[in-house]
Amino acid sequence: MSETQTRLQARRAWATVTSAVMALLVMIANAVQAQTPNTSDIAAGGQLYRQKGNCQACHGWAGDGRKMDNQMPDGANLRETKLERKDLITIIKCGRPGTGMPAFDRFGYSDGRCYGLKQADLSARGLTMPDPPATLIASEVDTLVDFLFAKVIGQGSMNHAKCIEFWGSDIEPCKEFPE
Repeated sequence: MSETQTRLQARRAWATVTSAVMALLVMIANAVQAQTPNTSDIAAGGQLYRQKGNCQACHGWAGDGRKMDNQMPDGANLRETKLERKDLITIIKCGRPGTGMPAFDRFGYSDGRCYGLKQADLSARGLTMPDPPATLIASEVDTLVDFLFAKVIGQGSMNHAKCIEFWGSDIEPCKEFPE
């Protein structure tokens, strides 16, 4: 093979590799963009947090563990959690047996999808699960988790500016934080 043919082959190989890398980068960029929740999804997640799931009753309106109802169990400070998305989804769906965290998946303990346990397993171990205020379907859990990662998890302690950003305006709860 001549030197010219070798160079031509090397250029073709380089062009093929470069094209493959570019295609991979485009696919990754599209996947990241598809996973980024939009503002309406985040708002819907906030509504699930405050209303249907009533997460604020135990975790506080800001997710900082300062619960809103003294009758409810103490919830974790979600602003400081180190949980990854998949683990948080599991905990919301399956709860935490033997604690105050309910399972929001209606069938979580009917077929062993939660921690490999069924309701009979929980009973045999003396573990109880509180009833959730409502059950959530998988897409609602995803939307709730989108909200938590956008507005709560890793956002640090609440302050006046964060409160306004959290609620969208300077409402009454924000007044407890100095400006």
